[in-house]
Amino acid sequence: MLKKTLSVWLCFSLCTIAFAQDSWLIKGVVLNANTLQPIDGASISRGNLFSISSDTGEFTLKNVKQGSYDLVVSSMGFTSKTITIQVDSKLKDVIIYLEESATNLDEIEVLGKSKKRERMETPVVSYNVSETFLEENRENSLMQTLSKIPGVSTINIGSGQSKPVIRGLGFNRVAVVQNGIKHEAQQWGNDHGLEIDQYGIENIQIIKGPASLVYGSDAIAGVVDIQPNAIPDIHSFSGDINLLGETNNDLLGVSAGVQARTHNWFYRGRLTYRDYGDYKVPTDQISYENYIFNLHDNNLRNTAGKEADASFSLGYINDNIQSETTFSNVNAKNGFFANAHGLEVRTSDIDYDSSNRDIDLPYHKVNHFKITNNITIFSEDHTFYFDLGYQNNLRAEHSEAVPHGYMPKPANTKERVFNKNTYALNVRDAFKPNNAHDIVLGVNMEFQDNNIGGWGFLIPEYNRFTFGAFAFDTFKINSDLHLLAGIRYDFGRVDTKAYYDWFPSTINNEDGSTSYVYLQRAQDKSLDFGNFSGSVGLSYILNHTTFKINVGKSFRMPLANELASDGVNYHMYRYEKGNLDLDPEASYQIDLDIDHTTSAFSIGVSPFVNFFENFIYLNPTSGYYETLQIYEYTQSKVFRIGGEIRASTTVFENLKLDASAEYVYSRQTSGAKEGFTIPFSPPLSGLLSARYQFKDLLFLSKPQLIADYRITASQEEIVPPEEVTDGYQLFNMSFLAELNLFKNNSPVEMRVKLNNVFNTKYFDHTSFYRLIDVPEAGRNLSLSLTIPL
Repeated sequence: MLKKTLSVWLCFSLCTIAFAQDSWLIKGVVLNANTLQPIDGASISRGNLFSISSDTGEFTLKNVKQGSYDLVVSSMGFTSKTITIQVDSKLKDVIIYLEESATNLDEIEVLGKSKKRERMETPVVSYNVSETFLEENRENSLMQTLSKIPGVSTINIGSGQSKPVIRGLGFNRVAVVQNGIKHEAQQWGNDHGLEIDQYGIENIQIIKGPASLVYGSDAIAGVVDIQPNAIPDIHSFSGDINLLGETNNDLLGVSAGVQARTHNWFYRGRLTYRDYGDYKVPTDQISYENYIFNLHDNNLRNTAGKEADASFSLGYINDNIQSETTFSNVNAKNGFFANAHGLEVRTSDIDYDSSNRDIDLPYHKVNHFKITNNITIFSEDHTFYFDLGYQNNLRAEHSEAVPHGYMPKPANTKERVFNKNTYALNVRDAFKPNNAHDIVLGVNMEFQDNNIGGWGFLIPEYNRFTFGAFAFDTFKINSDLHLLAGIRYDFGRVDTKAYYDWFPSTINNEDGSTSYVYLQRAQDKSLDFGNFSGSVGLSYILNHTTFKINVGKSFRMPLANELASDGVNYHMYRYEKGNLDLDPEASYQIDLDIDHTTSAFSIGVSPFVNFFENFIYLNPTSGYYETLQIYEYTQSKVFRIGGEIRASTTVFENLKLDASAEYVYSRQTSGAKEGFTIPFSPPLSGLLSARYQFKDLLFLSKPQLIADYRITASQEEIVPPEEVTDGYQLFNMSFLAELNLFKNNSPVEMRVKLNNVFNTKYFDHTSFYRLIDVPEAGRNLSLSLTIPL
């Protein structure tokens, strides 16, 4: 290796020439002084001159004027060195030797921890999702991609939208965080998806269980933390183009991203576009409430959609500060199954079967614009973090203009408009008073301004302000035993605004006369909420086994829809009524995690026990409004227990097997539905996965075949209007490979996936369309390519 390196270097050195009389090239090689091996990634700099050594140790400095230069050469793990170079006609190529730096044992313990070791020492039960996992398991939405993780499921809204569920809890009980800022949309709605582009994400941390200590009241069930991408290398440029096609809904998609860095400045950019048609289900008719809906070519009519996303960020980094400002916009238009929203197909003049790519009524349009700024300031003893964010979520729901009750026929199709502006600020100070303690102090502030429009009413306009302060300490009892303890206080205020119908309703008076009045649906009301949260956790590492226990108390403020809704939700086929007397949810939970990992196999178990003092849910009543049943928000005590188990082993060199299972048991122990479970409770489920890597073949490198076999039990624990859902078995397959198409370039990554291989007809208990007996998508073949730039 050394002879080859020196030969290549000497060959290049003989070709060294000057560009002009006063412009020169400095060429050289950086070697390890002990082994004489080349050093890859060493930086050679002086003022505006800069270069990075290649994998053969070579570097070049261009356009150098005649004179004397002091070059600083540095590389991680080596002692930096300053050399003096005289640039003139006698200039020769340079050989630079770096000495390996000596680091004492204490510094290795404090500063040399791997991310894996840090996760083992943290008592929080979490799961880290890598970029490789996201690429290999990518589905139509981010949360569908993550649903392969034990304990994580989704509420699917068609083929292109979904929302997160962690251990059976979703909506505003799961916080989605991106670049340190909570993603704020209309996540309270069953039919509202997650407006985040899943391309270009490198790392996600999923926290199972209460995480409101750091993230605030909406993290009572867990967190999906989309973490910032790594800073690009100095003087680098990279990018990729992702191409995707699917057969089930005729999807075509493309996503292109680039990133680059000079010495201190860097930028990133990405554009994504997806267009898809109605997705197909393995049945030709659907029966709901004595109505039979015949499907044309198995298409779930009017579930087509399109999405266009863009993001750009600009950052700066030096020894004392790191800052990145990100602009992103997600714009989507999605149709709703035409037989789901008020059963329009029975009376509509729209030809829903004329094209599987039309987006007819009913549909929604959503645009989510976000600006975030993340600043990290490094001082001698403290590290300060500042996260600032602004978001605008504009969602418009369109449906056919038809009269309802006393409401006359509207003049347009804009049924509801939700316009939400959110301003957020997070501040943290992390410091180490000594080698045993890692202390973090922080505050979170958020203000929401929510406006409404359209001729239909469900929730009022409202403002929401929250403030939280927290402190926690990670105490190293010894190198294998760590204690984490923290406390937090939150204050919140919700101001709802009055709303009156835009049309008069008929009221029968006691004297027999009739009055026409504009009914009041919401009133001006200010409500304050405050509560303490806290947690104590312990982690212990014993050889190859890690033990974790975490005990926590968290709370969640009621939302405006839970407090003040008063209208028909046609997407859910019910009339929803809020309750201004609701108390904040308080949750107590114990989490355990035991993980044993060796080079040959790993096994882990993560049980939990959870108790809600006052769980908020929609309770069906005996009353009806315009033939729709009235549901009222109420509270009850809820007991939950469950967990996940996982195992992995390498049978022989090229075959790896993985298995996991998850289960949640929920029971209401008070209230009108005492003895029932809670809505959207996922059933017992298991996943078996086998991965085999073949030898390289022709232009295929690292070919892998993956088979997933999911077994889901029936869900008989239901709460009306849910129905019992039968169990099912599902088989998926994937083929992954790298294509060496371009010489001297990075390979093209290819992924071929076949979901629902046997075109099984099955029902997902947590799916949005499960309430009207719509099965999940049928067989789907997808092909994606990632082309590096």
